[in-house]
Amino acid sequence: MIPLSKKVLTFIAMLLLAFSFAGVTAAQSSKIEEGFDYRVLPVPQPVEAKGKVEVIEFFWYGCPHCYDFEPELSAWVKRQPKDVVFRRVPVAFRDEFLPHSQLFYALEAMGKGDSLNEKVMYAIHKENKHLMTESEIADWVASQGIDRNTFLATYRSFAVVSKTRAARQLADAYRIDGVPTIVMQGRYVTSPSIAGTKAKTLLVMDYLEQKIRKDKYQ
Repeated sequence: MIPLSKKVLTFIAMLLLAFSFAGVTAAQSSKIEEGFDYRVLPVPQPVEAKGKVEVIEFFWYGCPHCYDFEPELSAWVKRQPKDVVFRRVPVAFRDEFLPHSQLFYALEAMGKGDSLNEKVMYAIHKENKHLMTESEIADWVASQGIDRNTFLATYRSFAVVSKTRAARQLADAYRIDGVPTIVMQGRYVTSPSIAGTKAKTLLVMDYLEQKIRKDKYQ
């Protein structure tokens, strides 16, 4: 057996130390902590579905970060078990954004939300359509094969306008100051900006989902 020189032994020791440090760093980066990766609301909000894990995404059609987060979030939602209830709530930080919220609820009322929400975001972010006026919105919806007059009747309906107003009140109750923001069980808040990355946000959501189940959906 050939004896190793002191320099070689020192080099090996340094490599082992580096690998050990990298492992510790990776473990620390994956650790999920309250106050760093998610926040707890001081006043929890009531959940709609008892005995379920409620997940709300507060979003805005015009938000580039929401558009960027959409593929990963949708994939996460699709792989959830039946006790996870997911819904989206549109946020209008300014009055001129309210037509986007109204569009969301009109499409939902017509049963077209699941098929057209991503197309709305694509139109805004990739086709440079603003969709900020009733006329522009109606024209775009008609281009998707939906009757223009039927859509406008739904868009202007009391139910849709009421939901749009309620969404703004809900965002205020949850103290939403940016989107996309995820709220789980009416009390836990996370987002890519809070957790640091989209991937970490999904890990936090998995963690909170398990925590909520462990706490018997509290």
